[in-house]
Formats: sequence, C-alpha cells, structure tokens
Amino acid sequence: MKPYLLGFLMAFLSLTASAQMPATDIPNFQFYKADGKTFTKAQIIPAHKSLFVFFDATCVHCQKTMIELSKKYQDLKKLNIYLVSLDQHITMNDFMGKYGKNLVGKKNVLLLEDRDHVFIPLFQPTKYPSLFLYSPKNALTFKTSGDTELPKLFAAIAK
Repeated sequence: MKPYLLGFLMAFLSLTASAQMPATDIPNFQFYKADGKTFTKAQIIPAHKSLFVFFDATCVHCQKTMIELSKKYQDLKKLNIYLVSLDQHITMNDFMGKYGKNLVGKKNVLLLEDRDHVFIPLFQPTKYPSLFLYSPKNALTFKTSGDTELPKLFAAIAK
C-alpha cells in the first residue's frame, strides 16, 4: 500500500508543479542589494522593459546563459536587468566575474539576493536559469528556462 501511496503523491506533486503558471505581471517582491538595502517592485525604472534572470552560481546552464547575455550586452543596454539568486553576494560576484564580465558595473544591471526565498513562489520558475521579460507596463512578454531558447529571448527583446 505504501508504494502506491508514495507513487500517487509523487504523480500529484509533479502535475501540480507542471501546472504552475509564471507571474503574468511583475509581482510585489523584496530582494537585497549588495549593500544590504532592499529592492522592491516600486523601484523598477519605468519606461523600460525588465529582464529578470533567476540563476544559481553552480548551474552549468546558468553559466552558459550569463556568458551569452554578457556577449550580447549591446542588445540589452536599454533594459532593466535584474539578476536574482539565492546565493550570497560574494558568490554571485565571483560568478559574474567569471561568466558575466560585460554586465558587471553597468548601471542598468542589478545583482539581487533572494535571501527570503520569495522568487520561486512569486515568479514560478521551472528550473535554472529562468528568464522573464516584462514590458514597461510590467506585463510578462516572454519567459524561458534553460539556455536553449536564448535566440528567442533576444528576438522578444528586439520587438
């Protein structure tokens, strides 16, 4: 009986997880900048598209994604770019120094720590990395997970 119950629970949780929908509008959130100050939805710079990138410093797909984003910074310079991780800032800074060199120090790029673990329940990413592109009016225009659909992301940014 236990194996059947365990199988049923696993199937139920898998279906529930796959049915999750990403936030169609930028949700209210609170992340932390390197100086420890909070960053919220109210601080998003208006009149620009916003790209949220949820990553983990040890994720190979995240590393590939950050390399590609860094290479294509010229295509991204008019966006608000919010790089969000559960990692601490010291780890994120090391990651960015290795994989996102062209993004470091740019005024439209903000590295944010999700120390309260709110990104996953609010934005509903499916895996690392997850990228969410929002319009200037905070509506979701494109989402992707992994590193295989980056050309589609750049096409959505260009629109």
